[in-house]
Amino acid sequence: MHLCVYVLTINFFLSYKTPINNLQLPRNEISFKMGGVVVNNREKNTCRKFPLTMWEVTAASGVVLGFVLGLVGVYLTMPTSDYSFLKLPRSLQDIQILRDNLESYTSDYTVQVLVGYCLVYIFMQTFMIPGTVFMSLLAGALFGVFKGVALVVFTATAGASSCYFLSKLIGRPLVFSLWPDKLTFFQSQVAKRRNRLLNYMLFLRVTPTLPNTFINVASPIVDVPYPIFFLATFIGIIPAAFVTVRAGIALGDLQSVGDLYDFQSIATLFLIGVVSITPTLIGNKSKP
Repeated sequence: MHLCVYVLTINFFLSYKTPINNLQLPRNEISFKMGGVVVNNREKNTCRKFPLTMWEVTAASGVVLGFVLGLVGVYLTMPTSDYSFLKLPRSLQDIQILRDNLESYTSDYTVQVLVGYCLVYIFMQTFMIPGTVFMSLLAGALFGVFKGVALVVFTATAGASSCYFLSKLIGRPLVFSLWPDKLTFFQSQVAKRRNRLLNYMLFLRVTPTLPNTFINVASPIVDVPYPIFFLATFIGIIPAAFVTVRAGIALGDLQSVGDLYDFQSIATLFLIGVVSITPTLIGNKSKP
C-alpha cells in the first residue's frame, strides 16, 4: 500500500511534463510509468489523490474572487430593493422569474444589468457550471434577438477563452482524471486534422459531437492554438445561440429545454457542421 502511494505521488507529479503522446497507452493502464511499473485502473482507484496542488487551488480561488468582487461592484451601484429573486437559473421557471423582475431594471440600469449578466455567464463558462443555455434564453427575453445573440456570442466566447487559459494553467491533472478516454480521442483527431484544424473545430462547435465544456478545457492540453480556438468558438456558436435566443423571446411557449431543438434545428446544425468539415475530408482523401 505504501509503495502504491509512493509510486502514484511521484508519477503524478511527473505527469505535468509528460508529452501528450503518453495518452496512447492502453485504456486499462494509467499513463504514469516509472522504472517499468505500470499502475492499472484498479490500483489507481484505491490510491487516488486530489489532482490539484495548493498553488493551483490558490490561482483558481483568485479567479473566483475576481468574479465575486465584480458582482459586488454591480450590486453596490443598484438601487436598494429586494433581490432575493437573483440566482443561477436551473429551470424555465427560474428564467421566467428573472425576466419578470429584471425587465424594469434593463431599461433604467442597462449598464449594470449587462455587466452583471456578462460576469455571471463568463463565470459559469470558466468553471464549467451547467446552465448557460438558460442564460442564453434570458438574453433573448431581455434584449431581443439581435442584441441577445451578440451578447451571448460575446460572453460565450469570453467564457470559453477564460476556461481555455485557466485550463492551460492548472487543468491538465483534472482533464486526465475526469475524461481520459475523451482526451485520447480528441488528441488523435486533432493530430490527424492538424492542417485543417479550424474546420474540425468549427464542426465540433456546431454539432454536439463533443461537449463544449470538454472542448474548452481540453483544447490547450492537446495543443489547439488559441487563434484557431477563438475563431472556431466565435463563429461556431452563432447558429446555436440564434436558436436559443430566439426561443427566449417566446419563453412562455416552451414546456421544456428539449423544445429548443426540434428536428429541423438539429438537422440544420448538422448540415452546417458537415459543410464546415468538408474541406478537411476532401484534403484527407487527396493525400496519397
